[in-house]
Amino acid sequence: MKAFVFPGQGAQFSGMGKSLYEENPEAKALFEQANEILGFRISDIMFDGTDEELKQTKVTQPAIFLHSVILAKTTPDFAPDMVAGHSLGEFSALVANGTLSFEDGLKLVYQRALAMQEACEINPSTMAAILGLADEKVEEICSEVEEIVVPANYNCPGQLVISGTNKGIEIACERMKAAGAKRALPLPVGGAFHSPLMEPAREKLQKAIEATEFHTPSCPVYQNVSTTAVSDVATIKQNLIAQLTAPVKWTQSVQNMVKDGATQFVECGPGKVLQGLVKKIHPEAEVSGL
Repeated sequence: MKAFVFPGQGAQFSGMGKSLYEENPEAKALFEQANEILGFRISDIMFDGTDEELKQTKVTQPAIFLHSVILAKTTPDFAPDMVAGHSLGEFSALVANGTLSFEDGLKLVYQRALAMQEACEINPSTMAAILGLADEKVEEICSEVEEIVVPANYNCPGQLVISGTNKGIEIACERMKAAGAKRALPLPVGGAFHSPLMEPAREKLQKAIEATEFHTPSCPVYQNVSTTAVSDVATIKQNLIAQLTAPVKWTQSVQNMVKDGATQFVECGPGKVLQGLVKKIHPEAEVSGL
């Protein structure tokens, strides 16, 4: 069975989607439609923008979404047996399996990005990657810090990203190193994504999601919150709302996809990050990119 997986924030690069725009009339039309929906020419920033411009949350999230979704939409015979996306990538996955329309998906992603940006300004906070420590140990140390610090991304065995207040992350990183972590690396992000500090953004996104039409998907989605196959529209909505303040359980999602018969994983979007993570989670998997 073939699983299509969609990357999240951090996969962006200058020039992303450019050849797609230039070589495929359908792709070009979708990019132009996106420019119109957003009210600015995001395609220009994607194709020729600086790394700094691309790093703004309000640009990064719709840019990665557009690259991923337009790639899926213009691939002949695109027929996944299952889909999943890492954080932001879950929205791309839901357009790819027909749960959301292209237009609604883009609008939600943009609203999500703006809400997250705002939440970051309300609560100055950050994230850090912890390498070479068991998940249980990372969880234990987080729970002992007297600040908000939580596991945010279960990326693959031995790689867990934590999220929290600036002070909390600083304390946690010191304790992780003392406990034997190979590295405890603060990340260049605008805030504590997938933590309780994103609550203001979750509330805004909830209203937007509840006002959006969702359709029955063509194949199941393995969501970050539940990690299991979901096809029920009401459940998909609930998980999508919960996702902003809950951890991304990528390791567990991939394990469940394998258990349910996935043998091929195709990364759809910029970069190769998910291909690497899938290989670490399940070395026997066949991985490729579109």
